[in-house]
Amino acid sequence: VKEDSGIDLTTDNRVPVGRGLNKDFRCDAFCAKYGQTWPPSKPVDTLFPPEHPGPEGEIQEHPGDFNRHRISSEELRNREVLSKELYRNLRLASECHRQVRQWTQTWVRPGIRLTDMCELIENKNRELVRENGLDAGIGFPTGCSLDHVAAHYTPNTGDETRLGEDSVMKIDFGTQIDGRIIDCAWTVAFNPRYDPLIEATREATNVGVKTAGIDVRLCDIGEAIQEVIESYEVELDGKTHQVVPIRNLQGHSIAYRQIHGGKSIPIVKGGEATKMAEGEIYALETFASVRGRGFVMEDGECSHYMINADAPHVPLRMAQSKKLLTHIKRTFSTLPWCRRWLDRPDGGSFTINQDQGQQVRYLGALKNLVDVGIVNAYPPLVDIKGSYTSQSEQTFVLRPTCKEILSRGDDF
Repeated sequence: VKEDSGIDLTTDNRVPVGRGLNKDFRCDAFCAKYGQTWPPSKPVDTLFPPEHPGPEGEIQEHPGDFNRHRISSEELRNREVLSKELYRNLRLASECHRQVRQWTQTWVRPGIRLTDMCELIENKNRELVRENGLDAGIGFPTGCSLDHVAAHYTPNTGDETRLGEDSVMKIDFGTQIDGRIIDCAWTVAFNPRYDPLIEATREATNVGVKTAGIDVRLCDIGEAIQEVIESYEVELDGKTHQVVPIRNLQGHSIAYRQIHGGKSIPIVKGGEATKMAEGEIYALETFASVRGRGFVMEDGECSHYMINADAPHVPLRMAQSKKLLTHIKRTFSTLPWCRRWLDRPDGGSFTINQDQGQQVRYLGALKNLVDVGIVNAYPPLVDIKGSYTSQSEQTFVLRPTCKEILSRGDDF
């Protein structure tokens, strides 16, 4: 930890510093449960023998009378055996996420520099998931969007932004094993006046997850989420404001090495009537805003990027662009990445590049790749200045017999 980072890892604190998490929850519960160290240091796959199915998430029945038979169907249980390796990978990636985030919750406090926070989270993620190039590692860059910024902000190199006493920060990071991504997020705040804003998205996500299931229409989930969010109010400076959903942000299905798998879960009513299907994996995320429009736009310096999997072949004239594209394909494939990773000695993966991966003077080449459509840029998504936004997110899989909320933890 850098001396001026504001981060103190020398204390033996094992309870969360921020607000909005479950009461009486201890961040080190996984130590006694699975034989992990504190701070966590053993790769998660070493805590579960190869024949172990992995730590099962929260189980819920699929909603609706038409799904009532599923939970006790022997035929469907037998079908799940075919996916046991998939489920184990998802569960190990989820356990890695839980242990990283619960350790993080003990030291995130006002005054810390966000660049150092993200690097600590990502390095612990690499350690516990046993980073192995594209086979195991980080699912996407660590988001730490503040206040009116709802999503897609992570510091670029040289960014000195620090967490404030009155900040509302969304920590959103991912883990992946064999291309199977776990996407999970929570909101950090220290001022009790933001408790209802945090609770709005926590409860909305829980209701959304409960509403979801095989053959459930996506639009019905959005309607249930909106109703929850709009039932909350926040008092700011003596004035009461209704909490509103950020209507142009959505949850999404997750595919192999693709964070957005093609289906979207709206968080307001009036969305698509498309139905969820057996076997699909979803990240259900809800976003709420107070004193804002409930609508985000792109604004600010971009940090998040991802290769465009559908891009046609485009001949590149710049040698630097070709070099950068080769590095991106080799190191990240279709997974999202950020500029800060290109600046690391390993260029984003020690397994793939050792300490020979750092990209230098690449901004022109990166702009060229974005301009020709080979790489997509994802700038920060912001509501109006002076507003505050919250987020809550869980990943679940629609098993034939039940719905398994993979990322659920004792914290939220």
